[in-house]
Amino acid sequence: MNYLLEDKIDFARHNAAVRELMAACANQTHERAPVIVGGSIRNLLSNPELNHTGYSFKDFFTKAEAQVECQLEYQRYVRHNIVCDREMGPPEKEWQLTLDFQNSHDQAWFGCPMLYFGDGDVPDTEELLKDNPSQLHDWEDPDPFFGRGDFMRKAMDIYERMRELCDKGYEFHGKPVRPPHAFQAQGGDGVFTLALKIRGTVECMCDMYENPEYFHQLMDYLTRNTIRRMMRHREWAGTPQRGAFFYADDSIAMLSQEQFKEFVLPYWKRIFAEFHDPREPSSIHLCGDATHHFKFLADTFNVKTFDTGFPVDHGKLRKELGPDVHINGGPTIMLVKDGTPEQIEREVARVCSSGVLEGKRFTLIAANNLAPCTPVRNIQALYEAGKKHGRFQR
Repeated sequence: MNYLLEDKIDFARHNAAVRELMAACANQTHERAPVIVGGSIRNLLSNPELNHTGYSFKDFFTKAEAQVECQLEYQRYVRHNIVCDREMGPPEKEWQLTLDFQNSHDQAWFGCPMLYFGDGDVPDTEELLKDNPSQLHDWEDPDPFFGRGDFMRKAMDIYERMRELCDKGYEFHGKPVRPPHAFQAQGGDGVFTLALKIRGTVECMCDMYENPEYFHQLMDYLTRNTIRRMMRHREWAGTPQRGAFFYADDSIAMLSQEQFKEFVLPYWKRIFAEFHDPREPSSIHLCGDATHHFKFLADTFNVKTFDTGFPVDHGKLRKELGPDVHINGGPTIMLVKDGTPEQIEREVARVCSSGVLEGKRFTLIAANNLAPCTPVRNIQALYEAGKKHGRFQR
């Protein structure tokens, strides 16, 4: 497989075209849907042909130097090989770091021990209440900044070391490197998803019907302390407490609308009440087949942007949401990784002809997190197909 771009890109020309497109998008005068390819550090660390840093995922989660070097190598890779409607080539001014613990930070903050696997496998956490659920009754509310256990304190050590490196004038390919602004702890992966990660998926789903009192005690504990954590970290980072709001909770895809309203909605409302100004739009990310919730969520929380996963009936979703809600969607990541360029183009054409382009509020994505070891020719095929088939009717 070829993971390096063979075609020479005129970065200045590409970036000028992207700026023009995004300016037009802001004014709703754009003639085609943008094409954005998102990904994560997995695309470096889980691909032995690209990962020349010598670091594993365990290193990345435990060493500041690994966070810095891996992030910079991945940013450089993306900027020179992943063609989409985003700035390419070296950054104009500087490189920007984050503090990245993937999807483990939420439950790790609550004390779930980290589990490390093979070098290329994303770490996960142990389900703390799986075998001994009654220990929940002995838990006190954790420190609003550091949580339970030592995860956050170690994360703070990594953060301080990253700042120290950058403050000493750290450069990468001739450009200065800026440290993380804050922690992931200002947000979360969703309180229901969090409950499943702490209690266990099967156990938590059974609790909903066999022991609902316990389920709601757990959800109350997690919601109350998630709010306290987010408030404290936003205060520390100087982030406004209320405004436009982004939320995610992928595991609600397993619930019917009735189950969601009974078991999860009250806790979402508590979180939105603290952080979402209802006069501002909100955005929601939901992987999996969660679209049966979208219309209700849009009406309840003023959602104006949805990230979709798969499977998704894009045309049906547009009819349900109307032309004023922005939808991010497209081919599955499996097709983009393993399909042929011809298959990818056919799927892009099918999606774009479904009616989803109505209202000009659509972004074509590889729904929605690029898989490691995706050939760059397939990413190019997605981009070219989007430019061809994602044009709006006059």
